[in-house]
Amino acid sequence: MENEANNNLSSIADDTQYSLTKILSIWALVAIPMPILMFIVAPALADPSGPGYGYAITVWLLMIAGMIWQFVLSMIILYRELDAFTWANIKKRVWLSKPTDPKTGKSSYKYFWWLIPAAIFVLVIEMSPVGDMLVQIVLSIFPSLDGIGADIEGLAIPELVGAWWLLGVAIVSIIFNYFLGEELLFRGILLPKMQGAFGKWDWIANAALFGMYHLHKPQHIITISVSALAYTWTSKRFQSNWFAIILHGVEGIIVLVAVIGVASGLAF
Repeated sequence: MENEANNNLSSIADDTQYSLTKILSIWALVAIPMPILMFIVAPALADPSGPGYGYAITVWLLMIAGMIWQFVLSMIILYRELDAFTWANIKKRVWLSKPTDPKTGKSSYKYFWWLIPAAIFVLVIEMSPVGDMLVQIVLSIFPSLDGIGADIEGLAIPELVGAWWLLGVAIVSIIFNYFLGEELLFRGILLPKMQGAFGKWDWIANAALFGMYHLHKPQHIITISVSALAYTWTSKRFQSNWFAIILHGVEGIIVLVAVIGVASGLAF
């Protein structure tokens, strides 16, 4: 029974694993557009030094467009790979299932308790001085990266009080960032297919690729790569993408609260 369970787990959705070339090609298709949108398209559409919030909104919308492209690419890949493009087959392929114990092969929601230590790890890396230290290490080597890019923190201004349309933008951003975009592509499409190229280190390679995908904010690549280890290890170990979706999705709650605070005026 145990051997049968292990064989089922090692199949990783099906028997066909991606080559290194294919993995890097898919990565490039989603990573390269992001800095182009950030550093070329955004300044062409809005003046970065101009008054108001036009540039920050432009960047945010372009980043959403990049994540929607990840969803489109994921659908194309799934349509080409699956014998039948059904919800059941899609769920199996991208690990949208209950966590499965790698030793027994039994599926149970109780394994979600691993979200607690994983979330603590993410918080330590991203919300403590550890994250700042990692950014400073990068900036000490590449000082020209300081201040590069734009974050939605630039939208926390009194001029946007009453701009409830931002809530719609935030919801679309959250859907395509934490579920249908980044997580679907990196943990749903790529991670189940990386064992052939990286062996037991596939979860580390996936975290590194995810970090390097953030070419549009290069000073954060190391921090993101390290924190993403919590997404990739739990998802790989329990063959369930829900770990990554939930862990990464916590950021979405913060974004939603921040947008509500700005639009309502409570943030000022």
